[in-house]
Amino acid sequence: MRFGISIPQFHADGEFDPAAFRTHLRRIEELGFDSGWTQEQVLTPTGLPQLGPIETMTYAAAWTERLRLGCSVFVTTLHNPVHLAKALSSLDQLSRGRLEVGVGHGGQGRAFSAFGVDPEGTVSRFTEGVALMRALWTEPTVTFDGRFWQLEDARMEPKPFQKPTPPVWFGGGHPNALRRAVRLGDGFFGAGSSTTEKFTDQVRTVREILAESSRDPGDFRIAKRIYVAVDDNAERARTRIAQSLEKLYGTPNFADVAVAGTPADCVRGVQRVADAGAELILFTPMFDEPEQTERLAAEVIPQLK
Repeated sequence: MRFGISIPQFHADGEFDPAAFRTHLRRIEELGFDSGWTQEQVLTPTGLPQLGPIETMTYAAAWTERLRLGCSVFVTTLHNPVHLAKALSSLDQLSRGRLEVGVGHGGQGRAFSAFGVDPEGTVSRFTEGVALMRALWTEPTVTFDGRFWQLEDARMEPKPFQKPTPPVWFGGGHPNALRRAVRLGDGFFGAGSSTTEKFTDQVRTVREILAESSRDPGDFRIAKRIYVAVDDNAERARTRIAQSLEKLYGTPNFADVAVAGTPADCVRGVQRVADAGAELILFTPMFDEPEQTERLAAEVIPQLK
C-alpha cells in the first residue's frame, strides 16, 4: 500500500507563501509519502481560490527529488488534447518521470460553453481525447481521423520520460465509467466525494469487469482520495472538515465522505478504505496542512495494516 497527500492549492490572491510551500513539499518527501496530488477546478462556483494543477505540479517538481506528482483528475473534455499532451509530456520530462495523470469527463452540469465545448457527445469527446494523447505520447507520427480532432503525419516531441506513457488513472463511479477505466486506463481512482461504502461497491465492480476482460488484474491499480482531519477532539475534527467541504462543494451534504476524528478514529476509517481494495490512499487535509501531514505520518499511517 502506498500513501499520497494533497499539495496545497487553496491560496487567496496575494497569500501564497513560496518559502512555506517549499518547506512543506520537502517535509512531505522526508516523511516518506509516495506522491503529492492536485485537483483541477478552473472556475470555482463557490469562490474558493485554487491554483491550477499543472502550474502547481511544475513548481513542486522543481523543489522535490523523489515525490511523484499527480492530478486527480483533469477534466479532459475541457482541454485540447494536443495542448494537454504536450504540457504533460513536458512536465514528465522536467520531473524525470514522476508524473501521474488522472482523467475524467466531468459529468453533467459543467460550464462547457465557457470553454467553447459543445456538451453533445461528452463521453465520445473524452475517450477520443485520451486516445489522441496516448497516440501523441507513443507514436513517431500521428495520423488521427476522429470525430472531434484530425491530424495528419503530426509529430510531438519530446515524448514523456516514462515509457510508454505516464500512468493514466480514470475517475468516475458509474458502471460505464468503470468499464472505460478497465478498457482504457492503468487504474481507477475513487473520488473523495464518494463514501467508503460506495467505493467498496465500485471496487467490487472493477474486479468483476477485470475478471471478464483479458487484462491482468495485477497491472491495474486502485486508489482512493480521502478527505481527512486528525484532532484529539473528535467533534472539532468533524465540524472543521464539514465546514471545509461545504466551502469546496457548495453544499453541506458531503461531511459523511470524510475520515475525521481522533488518530484512532482515523486509523479505523482509513483501514476500511484499504480493506476495500485501495492500493494507493491519497490523504487530503483541508486545513492546517503541515500539522495534519505530521500527524498522519506519525499517528495514522504506522497503525495501518
